[in-house]
Amino acid sequence: MSTPHNQAEKGDFASTVLLPGDPLRAKYIAEHYLKDVKLVNTVRNMFGFTGYYKNKRVSVMGSGMGIPSIGIYATELYSFYDVKRIIRIGSAGSTDKDLHLFDIVVAMGASTNSSWANQYHLGGTFSAVASYAPMKEAIDSLEKRGYHYKVGQVLSSDNFYGEEWEPWAKMGILAVEMETYGLYSIAASLHKEALALLTISDSMITHQETTAEERETGFTHMMDVALDCIED
Repeated sequence: MSTPHNQAEKGDFASTVLLPGDPLRAKYIAEHYLKDVKLVNTVRNMFGFTGYYKNKRVSVMGSGMGIPSIGIYATELYSFYDVKRIIRIGSAGSTDKDLHLFDIVVAMGASTNSSWANQYHLGGTFSAVASYAPMKEAIDSLEKRGYHYKVGQVLSSDNFYGEEWEPWAKMGILAVEMETYGLYSIAASLHKEALALLTISDSMITHQETTAEERETGFTHMMDVALDCIED
């Protein structure tokens, strides 16, 4: 059963889906990490693949940029394809002086300047947090592999350009990105699992940044950790 944004049939996706923003990063992971790969979606060039990593079935698919975009894909994956766990593998801008290019952030929680949660009619502010099981698995993997990382809050911002990050940094926000709050909210509303692993692609403090090619193919440490978190 396809959806307006996904031509895959039910059963084409594994129970765990890795969700990078860039569909070319999804293609890179499929080509370099997975075996017996099947291309299951090409609608809007938002490539989706399913294959095997160490004999575990897993899918990887692009999600686009911003909460509305990841909101479409996450909702369809959870609701129409019986996906149980989504792991966002994205990039983020560091707002912490101890986080440098290619370091990893485990997003324990996400704050936002978006009105996304208004649709749930909660009458208050929803705290969007990661699912414990994949977060613990990710931290265990990071420790075992010896990769530099931090666990904490991120800001899912609706605006890419601007300096609004500084007040959030004073509250302990580690990095700025654009999708995690939406993913965590959807997972909570549908009683599914979600985690965001983020590689530092640039620094809001030092203004260092990675290239487009590095963002597509160079975030291998994050990919390693995400693949360690495939649900059995």
